[in-house]
Amino acid sequence: MTSQMKVNIGLVDDHLIFLESLALMLESFKEYNICVKATNGEDLKRKMKGLENSPDMMLIDVNMPVMDGIATAKWMRENHPVTKLVALSMNNTDQAIIEMLRAGCCSYLLKDTHPNVFETALVAINKNGEFSGDISHHKLRALISYKEEKKEIFSERETAFLELACSDMTYKEIAAKMFLSERTIDGYREKLFEKLQVQSRVGMALEAIRRNIVQLKKT
Repeated sequence: MTSQMKVNIGLVDDHLIFLESLALMLESFKEYNICVKATNGEDLKRKMKGLENSPDMMLIDVNMPVMDGIATAKWMRENHPVTKLVALSMNNTDQAIIEMLRAGCCSYLLKDTHPNVFETALVAINKNGEFSGDISHHKLRALISYKEEKKEIFSERETAFLELACSDMTYKEIAAKMFLSERTIDGYREKLFEKLQVQSRVGMALEAIRRNIVQLKKT
């Protein structure tokens, strides 16, 4: 495979040892060319000026000094919209995942993901523009092939609940916001888990965004 055929990929991470190790691992996969490496968003902005073309993919650490992953993803979305953005972190909390998705990332990978799964994820992202999976027990379960789902009808209340569930609000706060009891909110959650065929809030948010039930808004 020639360098022209390789996927150009950029890396942003403030931990230099991890950054260099990740670059070596990606280059060992043969399909990737590391076109830019940066230690935070501001460093990336400076280095991107020297590139002729936008990278095909950018792996972005969530927690960085100077300019963090959320701000970096938003900047990339505004200035390099063709680049597929992938969040990369040790943090698997609902809020971190949802915030990075809202900032423009199409996928979220944990740093302790096995290299084989990591490579599979990158192939799926490059080919399909996304890689989804529920994150639990610090493992990333691959979900790389989607079946055509039947069209589900979502009520206004369900859609409103989904939009709030894609924020960092707790279920109790969502209930108060919608003027509903927590038991009613639990009912919405269970029903939507079934409709979307997921088992967690993160999975529900990913599916809602993927199916365009909830739109990613610029903030």
